[in-house]
Amino acid sequence: MIVVTGATGNVGRPLVRALLAAGERVTAVSRRSPDDIPAGVRHHRADLAAPRTLKPALDGAESLFLLTSGDFVAQGGNLDDVLDVVRAGGIRRVVLLSSHGVSTGDHPAGLEDAVRRSGLDWTMLRPGGFHSNTLQWAGAVRAERTVAAPFGDVALPTVDPDDIAEVAAVALRDRGHAGRVHELTGPAPISPRQQAAALADALGEPVRFVEQTRAEARAGMVRFMPEPIADATLDILGDPSEGLRRVNPDVERVLGRPPRAYAHWAAGNVSAFR
Repeated sequence: MIVVTGATGNVGRPLVRALLAAGERVTAVSRRSPDDIPAGVRHHRADLAAPRTLKPALDGAESLFLLTSGDFVAQGGNLDDVLDVVRAGGIRRVVLLSSHGVSTGDHPAGLEDAVRRSGLDWTMLRPGGFHSNTLQWAGAVRAERTVAAPFGDVALPTVDPDDIAEVAAVALRDRGHAGRVHELTGPAPISPRQQAAALADALGEPVRFVEQTRAEARAGMVRFMPEPIADATLDILGDPSEGLRRVNPDVERVLGRPPRAYAHWAAGNVSAFR
């Protein structure tokens, strides 16, 4: 049995599907009850901020995909407490969804440190920005065929959440990934202006790009994320380190194929923007 936390998110959903396709038994964990859990998957409601709520999901499981929400981090959640429950529940292996910024020193390593000292077998996944982050543009694209974003020509190698999920599925099933760190990027850096152009190609219609000021972008971001996280995100987007700009080969090393480009993701998710 494999337990997937964050099972209703951009990575959790395709991870559950990938594990099912590989013949694994899966328990999907989320804070709310979804209406589209695949047949054959057990669902359990739990909140990592209340670690004991996770315990029933662990019965009979050996591996755990661990995803902490932005709320958990911002509110000072203690991952050591979560891992105490995980270890007591019989889990032997943890795959943590971390961040590419840990590699470059742009993000703190506290979550990874907690997993390393847990005594469990671990694998760290460090993705950069997700292709799917651009779903935040969907409403404006549908209504006005417009994308508004800051730092229009700053390019980063964003990654497809499905690629992250497929790497996670391998790491959860293959003991050979214990003690390894995988840095996950897309195949090439791409800027917000280029992403807007890729959406236009997928739609077959022009999409206008409007470059926001930092202040304009921040005002929108703090409506759905804590102010410190918004500020840190804008710092990275506006002046990313060389390490964050660099394409990493780990997706191809693990999966035996190149990572999917943003244009591929846009074509597959174009219905959200129509």
